[in-house]
Amino acid sequence: MKFEQHLALITIPSWSKYYLNYKHLKQVLYANASVSGEEFQVQFEREITKVNQHYCEQEESAQAQLDSLQAQWHADMEAGDKEVWKAKFTQLLQQLEHLADYTQACVTGCRKILKKADKVSGQTVSRTLGPMVASLRFAKPEADEELLREARAEWRKCIAVPALTAPTGPTVQQIVPEIATVTELDLAGFPAGQVSRVWVALAEDALGLPIRVPVIVARGATAGPVVGITAALHGEELNGIPVIHQLIGDVDLSTLHGTLVAVPVVNVPGFHLSQRGYADGADLNRVMPGKADGSSPEVYAYNLIHRITRHFEYHLDLHTASRGRVNSLYVRADLTDPRTARMARLQNPQIIVHNAGPGGSLRGASMQRGIAAICVEIGDPSRFQKYYSKNALLGITNILSQLRMVPDEQCVSKFTPVICSHSFWIYTRSGGILTVHPELATWVRAGEVIASVHSVFGDLVEEYFAPQDGVIVGKNIDPVCRSGNRILHLGIVGDSLPGVLNNGHL
Repeated sequence: MKFEQHLALITIPSWSKYYLNYKHLKQVLYANASVSGEEFQVQFEREITKVNQHYCEQEESAQAQLDSLQAQWHADMEAGDKEVWKAKFTQLLQQLEHLADYTQACVTGCRKILKKADKVSGQTVSRTLGPMVASLRFAKPEADEELLREARAEWRKCIAVPALTAPTGPTVQQIVPEIATVTELDLAGFPAGQVSRVWVALAEDALGLPIRVPVIVARGATAGPVVGITAALHGEELNGIPVIHQLIGDVDLSTLHGTLVAVPVVNVPGFHLSQRGYADGADLNRVMPGKADGSSPEVYAYNLIHRITRHFEYHLDLHTASRGRVNSLYVRADLTDPRTARMARLQNPQIIVHNAGPGGSLRGASMQRGIAAICVEIGDPSRFQKYYSKNALLGITNILSQLRMVPDEQCVSKFTPVICSHSFWIYTRSGGILTVHPELATWVRAGEVIASVHSVFGDLVEEYFAPQDGVIVGKNIDPVCRSGNRILHLGIVGDSLPGVLNNGHL
């Protein structure tokens, strides 16, 4: 995807005129390719001065707001005043999130246009203009990152997560040696600087025994954000499990700021049966946030949220394709929310699909509680894939680094992810033997043949064509095809991001 399209999708509308005008600079560059390029240098300097001035104004404004809000807060505030304070602080956090996105986009734009200038002019333009960019404040993000860290710390200090009422009966039952079973996850009760393991009971089976999910809590030596990672919400989607194991194994607790809460297997009944759904076949990712007095899967979903995921501040829900299908490494996220948009880009996937997280999904339930949540699709079901797992782990580490939870530097991928404004599945009309032609993460043009169905006797029954240009996000690999079977998942690059999507992807 062209960078100007990528930039258009991530631009904050109210700041649009302050971004680096990449398209204009490219036009100037090509118009002056045969001359010395002085006009390009003049225009480039004008653009980076504009960007830097806006950055400095926003940073100064944010610092003043933070100082004012810190001075206003006290524990005995009236309820109404506290709500006003919270609303103002939420706006400040959003401004700082915007500022981080803005600087990342402009710095990337500078790097790309200077690389293009070197190529077009045949000269080393970047050697002259690169240091000029590096000297400006907007290209040194340490200040706004420190300001964002300070604001998050102030928010956590003033707005604590309320604790649930303690149960009257015993909360711990020793089922497996050395690993306790609890009915409530009390993060403050786990020792700092250690990795703790616990079973959390979410329901009971037909014998009256607890149905427990495994939870790993890595609590850093110092306070910080709470990041939750869930895997195997669908019992056959396993690639997230080794990602969690590797992450917990690699983390240095002495330098970890905050807490990691990992659930390697969410859907324990489905995991036992090697199936997507719950014990009764219900899709847990369609019944969130569940009901305390609902059906069996609804009770399980309700307790999952109220006993575990409600503690998260950030949430990564790890999935794979369903049985009979394969996926690229891609992220579904609400790109209109600056928090989740940044998480999606830091994940460094092949493809990012905008999706607002509709009701019924675990991601949507987290977002409704104010938790920044994204869905990371990691390859194929019922198997471990080291390549995908390694890249997914790298993306998670990037997110932790951006949150200042770990000291590692963020790793930028060699390619810019394709950002899709929406996506949809294409379905068959005929039954027979299905062949899907395009490979994952490749482009198709409108009118291109994407699949064919043959009869059991080998005769061609029907061909299917791409309805518009797009990228292959996932596809069906099961040749046994009935009417209405999925063919492929097509991602579309658009000029705007719809607010609500009902495309079946959660």
